[in-house]
Amino acid sequence: MSQSQSSVTAQDEIASTYERNGFVVPIDVLSQSQAQRLRADLETAEAELASDSEKLALLKAYPDRLLPSFDALTRNETLIAAASAVLGPDLMVWSAGLFIKEANSPKIVSWHQDLTYWGLDDICETTCWFALSTASEQAGCMKFVPGSHKTKIVPHVDTYAEDNLLSRGQEIAVEVDEKEAVAAALEAGQASMHHGLLFHSSGPNATCDRRIGSAIRYIKPSMKQQTGDQPLVSLVSGQDHFGHFNIAGAPKGRLTEEDFEMCRQDKALKQGLLY
Repeated sequence: MSQSQSSVTAQDEIASTYERNGFVVPIDVLSQSQAQRLRADLETAEAELASDSEKLALLKAYPDRLLPSFDALTRNETLIAAASAVLGPDLMVWSAGLFIKEANSPKIVSWHQDLTYWGLDDICETTCWFALSTASEQAGCMKFVPGSHKTKIVPHVDTYAEDNLLSRGQEIAVEVDEKEAVAAALEAGQASMHHGLLFHSSGPNATCDRRIGSAIRYIKPSMKQQTGDQPLVSLVSGQDHFGHFNIAGAPKGRLTEEDFEMCRQDKALKQGLLY
């Protein structure tokens, strides 16, 4: 079934809906024309880096560290208000990587819980998934199982399946009833927000356009890596009273070598955490 497209904006309504269902959708963030400009900036950068596979991969993993427009997206007041409704006023961005399904792509995301492999010590995290292009059911929008965030992390298996966009092809090892799932369709410029323990997945893109989204992971500064490592984050609201992470400022410019090098170092650190 499809979620109602009436926009949810009030913080108290966001908090109650999130507590009950584990997700909120849709949240109106940018106009479609603003989303189109953001997409154009990304796709221009992709074209500029087309001959450099390493930098192109870093762009997809760290758009907010390499493009000022994406850094601004993570600081968008509507997204900050939504995340603050469930986490409080102090917010960091742990990552904002892109999930791209090309036109007519078989790529999927298997049923999983986000916090399974990140090595964080608590569950004070929420993901705002922002749509740069239409994320319809046909395009492979996300699907959520309402209320599944109220469980703990369940067993997962690593499939490393070729058609899976997840780093390890991680998949919940218990049966998920597809009939309980809600399709979180989004227009360009809208976002959904979901709990780190919520069961979610997405299907293939059967349309003639790319399905492009940025998964912005907001965390409380009180969170920390269980290993004691300090990966790169940005402080986008409030204050950090803990010092558990390496706080980066805004990008030095657009696709600067200094920012690429910072991303390389963080990628090496996070590969150790995730694998």
